[in-house]
Amino acid sequence: MKARLHKKGTSRGKKATASDTHDSASTRLQEIVRVNRKSGKSGTYAVCSAHPAVIDAAIQQSKADGSLLHVESTSSQVNQFGGYTGVTPAQFAQWIRSAAKNAGLSAEQVLLGGDHLGPFPWRNEPSISALEKACKLVRDCVAAGYQKIHLDASMACADDPKTGISESTIAARAAVLAQAAEQAHRELPPRAPRPVYVVGTEVPVPGGESNDTGAPVATKAKDVHRTLKAFQSAFQELGLESAWDRVIALVVQPGVDFGANSVFDYHRAKAATLSAALASHRGIVFEAHSTDYQASQALTWLVEDHFAILKVGPWLTFAYREAVLALSAIERELFEKKSGVRLSQVREALDAAMLNDPSHWLSYYHGDETEVRRDRIYSYSDRCRYYWHQPAVKEEVKRLLENFSSTNIPLTLINQYLPLEYETIRTGKLPAIPKRMIEHHIRRVLTTYADACGVSRSSNSS
Repeated sequence: MKARLHKKGTSRGKKATASDTHDSASTRLQEIVRVNRKSGKSGTYAVCSAHPAVIDAAIQQSKADGSLLHVESTSSQVNQFGGYTGVTPAQFAQWIRSAAKNAGLSAEQVLLGGDHLGPFPWRNEPSISALEKACKLVRDCVAAGYQKIHLDASMACADDPKTGISESTIAARAAVLAQAAEQAHRELPPRAPRPVYVVGTEVPVPGGESNDTGAPVATKAKDVHRTLKAFQSAFQELGLESAWDRVIALVVQPGVDFGANSVFDYHRAKAATLSAALASHRGIVFEAHSTDYQASQALTWLVEDHFAILKVGPWLTFAYREAVLALSAIERELFEKKSGVRLSQVREALDAAMLNDPSHWLSYYHGDETEVRRDRIYSYSDRCRYYWHQPAVKEEVKRLLENFSSTNIPLTLINQYLPLEYETIRTGKLPAIPKRMIEHHIRRVLTTYADACGVSRSSNSS
């Protein structure tokens, strides 16, 4: 079948079906995309984390703002084998929906997405088996009610050329994944929302970059046109025209990223031609990965420049770690000389877990022993986020919170170690309760994104 190209670019379908017309999280997302293309004043941020404290904070932020709770799990975090969190897509979806419902959010306010769904977790296997497992993951996500699917087949598998794979191969594999998603949707109830898709070839490595060598170069406009044409052709080759009409975003590189100790800021002038390239493609926006640690103004500029979907993950667990270790310091000030109190050892347990299994950080941190030890806990890359679910680490965090259960924390210590929370406590908007202070610290990040996306309607208070 010949590609149906709009005179200025790719064609976008307009006909709604019965399953698409009722209110759902995906229709809200599509409306955000429509408004952004028209005005640049609308966006959404995707919380890419499976940490319970982060999810709780995101729920409270969405509740306060009346915005989408947009949560995505990666193929490494959550898959049919459990991923590094030990959770399957069905379990993850049930957890998020249950927590959101208990907090008072409606089902239409909860958007579940799959991030980097593709062969990445199985890239050391031959491409056939890796793609089979990726298809199973996509089917499981759709069956669990994920409504947004990022198709990422950009990585080479064991039998692929060492120099990487071609754009046409990436697109063809993504189309196979989309076919699996469409097949899974046909097994859902008739009015189940159809999944929307995100595609692309210039996709940052899942989990963040591994070096601080310099800012990445923004994607060229000509590459946007070529990539979308390649994906459209691959979809049409498999008879997936309807699915192509639900491709809402393209992953590109806007020139932002972060390494262990560096943040590469967004410079909109360098991405001006990239942003302008969307004028040729109706119904599509950009999805920006690795936007963590960007300044608030930079995030606002990204949304205005049609990077309407902002991914954030490590910054949220980075904020969690900041708050937890600050509370650990307060704990020592209060209880170190007090008999009968066993101090928690959060930092020590976290470091021990990372040393016991270095697979998630070893290739990311470089330097002498002192530098690597520092980076394991404090780096922007936040590789320690992979270890919070370890039983020994969870036990120490639990002990930390329990140690505060029978005492009031002096405001002077909060001011010393959590000064931002101190200011909010002093205004009466936040109780001096450890869990609430942790939530507040995470929501400072979420509020930055909510403001940039134009959805924030409340101050960061609890």
